Amino acid sequence: MILGIADSVNGVPIRLTDERWEHILDAHPDLASYRETVLDAVENPDYILASRRGTLAAVIVLGRKAFLHVFYVEKDPHDGFILSARVVEKMDKARIVWRKENQEQ
Repeated sequence: MILGIADSVNGVPIRLTDERWEHILDAHPDLASYRETVLDAVENPDYILASRRGTLAAVIVLGRKAFLHVFYVEKDPHDGFILSARVVEKMDKARIVWRKENQEQ
């Protein structure tokens, strides 16, 4: 079942399925109240990072040492899905491929 869909910065609809949400909660139960925030991160990220094997990470800054990373795949221009999500203390700035502030000019 699809729990939500968010359009990526590239205009690709990214699905969050119940199976992937359960996977996220199994590894990171602290994200239980973040389902809408996970979708918002894909649709309105502060940064996009290149990740492993062609995946992307939408990042939103939650605080000084709190960055929500939402890992997703754009399979084609019309379909994609969220793989996982987690909150980390640091962001790898060397992997930035897109920044919100560059788009607001």
